[in-house]
Amino acid sequence: MKNHISVQRIFQQIKADAIGKDSHRGITLTYAWLANQFGHISLGFIPSFLVYQFSEISAFKSALYVSLFWFCFELYNFLGPLLLKKESKSDAVYIPKKTSYKFKPKWLNVAFDTFTDVCFFVFGATLFYLSMNGFDNKAINIFLVCLLVYLLIAGRYWFITKMYQFYARFPFQFRLSQWDFTINKNQKGIVDQFLASKDLGNHLLIYGNLNTGKTSLGVGILNELSIKNYACLYVNAIKLYNYFFKDENDVLEAHEIWDWRGAEFLMIDDINPTDPIKEELIKPDKLLSFIDNFGKVNCNNRNTLKNKNVIWVLGNRNNSQEKPIDNWKQMLISMNVDKAKISTINL
Repeated sequence: MKNHISVQRIFQQIKADAIGKDSHRGITLTYAWLANQFGHISLGFIPSFLVYQFSEISAFKSALYVSLFWFCFELYNFLGPLLLKKESKSDAVYIPKKTSYKFKPKWLNVAFDTFTDVCFFVFGATLFYLSMNGFDNKAINIFLVCLLVYLLIAGRYWFITKMYQFYARFPFQFRLSQWDFTINKNQKGIVDQFLASKDLGNHLLIYGNLNTGKTSLGVGILNELSIKNYACLYVNAIKLYNYFFKDENDVLEAHEIWDWRGAEFLMIDDINPTDPIKEELIKPDKLLSFIDNFGKVNCNNRNTLKNKNVIWVLGNRNNSQEKPIDNWKQMLISMNVDKAKISTINL
């Protein structure tokens, strides 16, 4: 079940983004998105004004030409980097290197974002036309109202989605389609299955050496889920070890909407180091002692992890040990996690 953000919390976010100095408080994803859209409106309005002022083109045609320019520009943004996938002969033109996607982009989501951007450009150009000719044109007025209604609906979705992404506390912004490391077909299927599963209590163990893409894979998976408006949380293992000792009734911090208990999907990063460090610094039994607060079985902590979808990012597989991955699986099974819901990826 999705952990939806309340209407009250949305208005609190809007208020927080609107009031205060950016240089003092920093930039949120929601603020950046709003600023970007107001920039799009300006880039529709101002160029239309300049074309009209410095040429003999009418206000209507100025707005139309500017709208068509931004439509072509956004079409290139959508089709160029995502579809062409061939090397550019010019440094001035951005087209990625010729590679195949390990995970296909969410085309509808990208197209929705692109179309929304175009509508903001057109909205700005339309405002310019009306500012020059008044609001007497009934057809243009109807068009503007329809455009505004769409932008309000789309804006609500994107603003809330940016909240889900921001409060997931990702260390960097990353889509799964950007992941470009080595993975075999079976392991890719495991990722797809984890993303598609509607059940709770799925656990994904990601192993790999340094620079094999463990963290970016986990972040990419979690980000796709946050874009679907699931409550996700990225947390470093060291922080989580401390969170295990917090009372479950503790009030959330002001900068949180959900904590590790309230998140539907949890990613635990850097549980163990990778090469060149060979020693397993945190063993499964040691982690279990943290979960139990060094005492009797802590049912609250165990059940929270058991009934949550968790991505565990571990270090390299040490072949000198006997089945080390099975040791971590066994720890989860000892917490009554269903063995069938435990999957492993070794990058």
